[in-house]
Amino acid sequence: MNDVDQAILAFESEFWRYPGSKDRVIQERFGLSPTRYYQRLNRLLDEPEALAQQPVLVKRLLRMRAERSDRRAAAPRR
Repeated sequence: MNDVDQAILAFESEFWRYPGSKDRVIQERFGLSPTRYYQRLNRLLDEPEALAQQPVLVKRLLRMRAERSDRRAAAPRR
């Protein structure tokens, strides 16, 4: 895990401390679009090193991801 990956995990654990839009802070701080940021974050959640470094955060985000997936699967198809 590189420095940017570590910074992303640290940011996710404290983003609420930053004023303004989370998307704007993501672009300013990491130089990534929100879409690319969340893609990278989702890949990080599957890394054992991320779990070792930030177990509470990673487990919470994995649980939230699973809940979103379950809601999508349960939604009626159109």
